[in-house]
Amino acid sequence: MSRSLVVWWDGRVVGALTQDDGGELGFAYGADWLEADDAPALSVSLPKRTEPFSRRECRPFFGGLLPEETQRRAAAQALGISAGNDFALLDRLGGDVAGALQFLHTGEQPQDAMGPWRSRALDDEELLRILDTLPLRPLLAGEEGLRLSLAGAQAKVPVVLVGDRVALPQPGQPTTHILKPAIPRFEDTTENEAFAMRLAAAAGLEVAAVEPRVLRTPGGAIRTFLLVERYDRAVAPTSMVRRLHQEDFCQALSIPVERKYQSEGGPSLEDGFAMLRRVSARPAADVIKLLDAVIFNVVVGNADAHGKNFSILYADTGARLAPLYDLLSTVMYPELSPRFAMKIGKQARLADLDAESWSDFAKKAGLGLPLVRRRVSELASGLTEATTVTLEGLAGTGLHTKALERLAALVESRSEACATSLTKK
Repeated sequence: MSRSLVVWWDGRVVGALTQDDGGELGFAYGADWLEADDAPALSVSLPKRTEPFSRRECRPFFGGLLPEETQRRAAAQALGISAGNDFALLDRLGGDVAGALQFLHTGEQPQDAMGPWRSRALDDEELLRILDTLPLRPLLAGEEGLRLSLAGAQAKVPVVLVGDRVALPQPGQPTTHILKPAIPRFEDTTENEAFAMRLAAAAGLEVAAVEPRVLRTPGGAIRTFLLVERYDRAVAPTSMVRRLHQEDFCQALSIPVERKYQSEGGPSLEDGFAMLRRVSARPAADVIKLLDAVIFNVVVGNADAHGKNFSILYADTGARLAPLYDLLSTVMYPELSPRFAMKIGKQARLADLDAESWSDFAKKAGLGLPLVRRRVSELASGLTEATTVTLEGLAGTGLHTKALERLAALVESRSEACATSLTKK
């Protein structure tokens, strides 16, 4: 028996996501959405048309809204469904996803954005329970009333704030923040991501705002987590929260999440620059922003910056590069590959970058080499001062000071190496 989910965007029906008797996914725009001049396409990869989209065409976008890897498998297990069933996962998790969409059953209506919402702030004991639960039950999948989804392979859950305190959303309520616990198998990941995100902001890059928080268990142990402010939400003076649409580079380029790395057929940096030139309302500015992001990731040692770590935000002023997110110095962990998820020219490690690599990168990305050299030099030199500002800003937060100092020393060392690579032969 075929099944259907109605896809909603800001109180309007976009179309229907379907699963036929054979389990095949499909999507079709509704007639009203197709006829409306102010109704945009869901994705660069899903232009408005009357013909339905096949599984091959629509899965990269819709599957890209779901958790990945072990998070996906654990969520599916908690829900009692197959990890490979995108439709079933969106059925159970699609009440609040990245971007503007909601997935509801036929006959259901989305909640009024004004609420009223009666979310209750969590106490420390309840927060500790959530931190313990998330690795086993990603996105708190299956807990009563929660239908939440985010892409990515790291444990996390969308939340709201009551005053300054964390709360779980009510059914249908737009979430405003993402709670990210420390990753158990790696040391000091809260310190790492907080430092990298704050450093990028101090260097003048546009990033999602982050706030590290520290809890103490009854036994005296320290537990940390990061609160990330969602850039795909707009909060009005009336406190009404509006969902803003977005999609990552893999979704826009019709690349399934299993191939998010360039080495597996995922997007290259050249693909990203070319797409921004096509879809951005301000391509010149966004191209510079993406260039700065590339350089920053090289310097900070974020080798995991793949196609799902860059997004397009569809704001009222038009499409633009979304603020940066998920910045982390992965080279701090020897267990992880030091090779860049997307190559700089033909090279995938900072140690191998030389003048020819930057020249090749500039040519492929459609950038002038003098511009690339200038931005590399300016960012590399500016990060030394930004490191000091970042350390000062994180002082007194309760984070591990030695970890922050190690990160600062790493960035200073890599900044020098990156600057030197411009002239290395």
